[in-house]
Amino acid sequence: MLWALIILILCGMPGKDIPHISFLELLSFDKFVHASMFFFLILLTIRGFLQQTGFIVLNKSAKLIAFVLCVIYGGSLEIMQGAMNIGRTPSIFDFIANTFGCAIGLFFYNFVHKKIFPKQIH
Repeated sequence: MLWALIILILCGMPGKDIPHISFLELLSFDKFVHASMFFFLILLTIRGFLQQTGFIVLNKSAKLIAFVLCVIYGGSLEIMQGAMNIGRTPSIFDFIANTFGCAIGLFFYNFVHKKIFPKQIH
C-alpha cells in the first residue's frame, strides 16, 4: 500500500515540478520509470495477497487479482492526470509502460518462484 501511495504522489506531481533532462527523454527514461514502478508494485501486491489467510479467493488467485488491480491502478492514474489541472497529460504510452511493468513483474515472479520452489504447485 505504501508503494502504491508513493506512485500516486509521483504521478500526481505537477508537470512543472518534474525535472526535464533532454538526453534521458531521448532514451524514453520516463517509460522505464513507469515500468519499474509497476514492476515493483505487482511484486509487492502478489506477496501481500499470498500472505492473506482470511480471504481464500485473494490467496488462491493472488497473481491474477494483483495483475488486474495494478493495471486498473495504472489506468486510473493516467485518467487522474487528465482530469486534474496539474500540468500533466494522460498518455496511452505511459499506460502501456505501466502494464508492461506489471507483465514483466508477473513473469519475473513466476520464474523466480519456479526456481526457488520447483515442486510446488503455482
